[in-house]
Amino acid sequence: MITPFQIRVADDMLDDLRERLRRTRWPEPATVGGWTQGVPLRELQELCEYWTDGYDWRAAEARLNRMPQFRTDIDGLGIHFVHARSPHPEATPLVLTHGWPGSIVEFAKVIGPLTDPVTNGGEPSDAFHVVCPSLPGYGFSDRPAEHGWTVERTAASWVQLMARLGYPRFVAAGHDWGTSISTSIAQRHPDRVIGIHLMPPLVAPDPATFGALTPAEQAALDDLAASGESGDGYSLEQSTRPQTIGYALVDSPAALAAWIIEKFQAWTDCGGDLSTVLTRDELLDNLMLYWLPGTGASAARLYWESFRAVQARFRTGTTDVVAAPTACSIFPRENPRPSRRWAQRRFTDIRYWGEPARGGHFAAFEQPDLFVAELRAGLRALRG
Repeated sequence: MITPFQIRVADDMLDDLRERLRRTRWPEPATVGGWTQGVPLRELQELCEYWTDGYDWRAAEARLNRMPQFRTDIDGLGIHFVHARSPHPEATPLVLTHGWPGSIVEFAKVIGPLTDPVTNGGEPSDAFHVVCPSLPGYGFSDRPAEHGWTVERTAASWVQLMARLGYPRFVAAGHDWGTSISTSIAQRHPDRVIGIHLMPPLVAPDPATFGALTPAEQAALDDLAASGESGDGYSLEQSTRPQTIGYALVDSPAALAAWIIEKFQAWTDCGGDLSTVLTRDELLDNLMLYWLPGTGASAARLYWESFRAVQARFRTGTTDVVAAPTACSIFPRENPRPSRRWAQRRFTDIRYWGEPARGGHFAAFEQPDLFVAELRAGLRALRG
């Protein structure tokens, strides 16, 4: 059964949030400038002050509720999703999957252009019927009460969801966890996919190319090494002790903001100034989908379930292949950023390879026009 869903948050939950923010016990500033030790104290204080006294959740709630939302039970778990049907009956079904620390909020700017391309600079053949699920343990999906909700189990659930919505074949696309989930759908349910669109494909650098690297490949290697040295603390904690960090993320809105905003600053194509690509309201809209349902711990557990296997695929390599038709978009501030010659060792039928001029890890959020253009170009190639 599929049930319509609207976000409705009680006033006392918002009052509690503001009270917690006002009572935050702050640490002293970092002993170095910038973001080297984490989020600078004053930047986080200013964001939390705005969250307390300036941010309008009711306006955000109204915006989100303009998207057609639903819930359904799959494999014993309640799954929340957006289902936006195109006015064009021949539109291509698309399941679009977010990652951590994102949510369906990332896709709010692109759903209109994807479903109704004619009024947004495209052709009727560019149209998608868009399905955006909230990952298990994220947003308004249920929090799993047992272990085992891996990337593969989530992928199987998305296949069931699309069948339940009347889409026997579809395109699977996404970034972060969405890349791995889309890839798993293609590997385990190849008859169900028209193709997959990955942002980016996950594959390790090819040592055979190390003697003649392109400048882009060298930069990708350098960034991969740098993230391992100074940027992967969050993933080590979430993949080994998600329950421990979960207490802070569920109890303290300031801790949740610091944990997540650090990654938005590091992973967006913002030149060091996050305000150039995302407003405070947009950042807080996403944060609220972790705070309100209390999913800081449950979202982190997906790392415990699957991250070590996923990380190995882009750091040390994998011997499996993906034969489904594949479109790839490599945004310039994403990490990892495989080259096409690295990717084609694993993905044997690459139909489209795009390298947009702008954008990072949250491309749909940061650069919605470029994101839409990439999905449209990928669809044309996958169908061709």
